[in-house]
Amino acid sequence: MTTDVTVTDEAVASLEGTADPRLRELLTGLIRHLHAFARETGLTQAEWERAIGFLTETGKMCTDTRQEFILLSDVLGLSMLVETINGDRAAGSTESTVLGPFHMTESPVRELGANIDLVGGGEPCVVSGRIVSGDGTPLPGAVLDVWQADGNGFYDVQRPDLQPPGNGRGLFTTDAEGRFWFRTCVPSPYPIPTDGPVGELLKATGRHPYRPAHIHFIASAEGHSPVTTHIFVAGSDYLDSDAVFAVKQSLVEDFTPTDDPSLAREFGIANPFRHARFDLVLDHA
Repeated sequence: MTTDVTVTDEAVASLEGTADPRLRELLTGLIRHLHAFARETGLTQAEWERAIGFLTETGKMCTDTRQEFILLSDVLGLSMLVETINGDRAAGSTESTVLGPFHMTESPVRELGANIDLVGGGEPCVVSGRIVSGDGTPLPGAVLDVWQADGNGFYDVQRPDLQPPGNGRGLFTTDAEGRFWFRTCVPSPYPIPTDGPVGELLKATGRHPYRPAHIHFIASAEGHSPVTTHIFVAGSDYLDSDAVFAVKQSLVEDFTPTDDPSLAREFGIANPFRHARFDLVLDHA
């Protein structure tokens, strides 16, 4: 007869016929840790039912343009933990960080120098740099996927009535010297969505929902491992208390005030503006 002492071993034993050894390993660990959690905390039936209801509501919030489960993983620190476990990169390579819940639509292909800020309202800036290999060799033809919130802290998928599709997004290809550059607005801190179960969880635990100002990137090149990362605006609020625990010091960059006529002409932007310069360094695959 099954008892509270034997149920864990019985549940694990039920996996013996699992053909995929990695799946068996993952499910075995999940069962043992979940059962240990229930025993350690003395989980009640009412608490278990509330947890099931919470996960059900989390699923209901997911759409083609919103992933509440990723948001939940983010605020629990699980996304950052998984990224860190799997983010072992060579010294000097660009550090990775979380994907976030808003990489839900394809970024439009844009020419180098294009403006991804289609609505205005933020402080104009230029982001430029190179994508290089670990030894500093430029990577021509590398692809850079970029996405960010607008000057008010919202992504295009959050306010489709106010932002055209693809606002704040761009898919760029580096030139013969591995260079990239584009125009945009200086990002601002913003709250993650709080109108769903994740927002209720933050409120119940007394946590704020804010992320420091940042721009997302995925850089990829033939023969190299892609990297998913951010750059964070130096001096931004919430750098020391990011709601999703994603800040790494190496990813904090200056967005320098610039009033250089020759540089403004080069980038096709009016003075004054802000300029962020950085290189993305990829590992060999």
